[in-house]
Amino acid sequence: MGHPTGFLQWQRETPDKRPVAERVQDSKEFVLPLSAEAKREQAGRCMDCGVPFCHQGCPLGNVIPDFNEHVFHGRWREAWNVLSRTNDFPEFTGRLCPAPCEGACVLAVNDEAVAIEQLEKEIIERAFAEGWVVPRQPRVRTGRRVAVVGSGPAGLAAASRLNLLGHDVSVFERADRIGGLLRYGIPDFKMEKAIIDRRLRVLEEEGIVFRRGVDVGREPTWQKLRATHDAVVLAIGAQRPRVLDVPGAELKGVVQAMDFLERANRGERDEARGKRVLILGGGDTGSDCLGTALRQGAREVRQVELLAAPPLSRAPNNPWPAWPLVFRTSSSQEEGGERVFARRTTKLEGVDGKLSALHWVDVQHPEHSERVEVDLLIQAMGFLGANATDVHQQLGVALDARGNVKVSRDFSTNVDGVFSGGDASRGASLIVWAIADGRDLAQRVHGFLA
Repeated sequence: MGHPTGFLQWQRETPDKRPVAERVQDSKEFVLPLSAEAKREQAGRCMDCGVPFCHQGCPLGNVIPDFNEHVFHGRWREAWNVLSRTNDFPEFTGRLCPAPCEGACVLAVNDEAVAIEQLEKEIIERAFAEGWVVPRQPRVRTGRRVAVVGSGPAGLAAASRLNLLGHDVSVFERADRIGGLLRYGIPDFKMEKAIIDRRLRVLEEEGIVFRRGVDVGREPTWQKLRATHDAVVLAIGAQRPRVLDVPGAELKGVVQAMDFLERANRGERDEARGKRVLILGGGDTGSDCLGTALRQGAREVRQVELLAAPPLSRAPNNPWPAWPLVFRTSSSQEEGGERVFARRTTKLEGVDGKLSALHWVDVQHPEHSERVEVDLLIQAMGFLGANATDVHQQLGVALDARGNVKVSRDFSTNVDGVFSGGDASRGASLIVWAIADGRDLAQRVHGFLA
């Protein structure tokens, strides 16, 4: 370990942020780097436990105690070497992952966890700054062609691994730019798009071909894609949204979260200006919409959750090292707006086809109802599964009961040479699971092609 009593000497320290009044005026990232001494101290809090449960908490199996020890001793390149062996994109997870590794940190049994996520970010940013992140070329090309459909974290991870294994990889993306939800679903204030572009330049120099604006299923058809490649990877995500099924849901001013965020990421940043905004959904996507609406100059914003507020600390049925189901405040929730819990929408009303009010009841006290005036209602209620109808109909790929791509334990579908991973097969989940699936899936495809 870096320091045998570091966890006793130093408390958890998180990085400073730009002041709220300043950061809501733009869409730039606002989390500041830790000082050199703080980085060393935070790495020194890692105890190098006999059984490091952080390994179990991290789907990627990051060797966290090892890179923490290197950081503590100032061996940054060695820390990068350790981290890069298990995580293809620490610059994404270091900004966007909810850090299940920290929930499983042994120190979190009775103290605050090691700041693992922030240290990941510090390591990768140091690696880019020092020029350690360079294109890697496979030793030999196999001549096998692999099509990866979808350019989110699962698709990029699969493409990266398959390319390094020597296969000729083409990534097909329906949108006009590469990145999937990283590009159009994540606000700049959480991750500026230059971070994605920086990584894509490396991947392109490694030999991956990116084909933008290609709607697989139309042109080319799924049959044609399979016929012209030795293997196909379905990394199409799970963007089929849960929709509000109440009277008035068709009114103008009722929108989906991903549509709202995509428009904002494309530069349309006045949608919420001057409006009374209500966001249905208390998760990360809802919080992203909250921060976006605040930056657009909304008159007022409410984020509404169907469930009651979670407890401030772990409940008896939620023991360590399981993910702690506790009350959290996101960076967007720090910035403003109102949080409301245990409310169920019953109907919407409008004037001349435009949304004007919402009616809800208190879930815990259904006899209590309320009318709330609202101009823009954003549905951030989660996702039901993948948009996989075309690949099912054209190629015969089986779907599960939720409409996701059905796969075996080796990520293979029922169609020979077709594999799937990430949200497309497991349903909407964490970015770290998507990357882990992409890495594991690539090894399975490689075995199939061998």
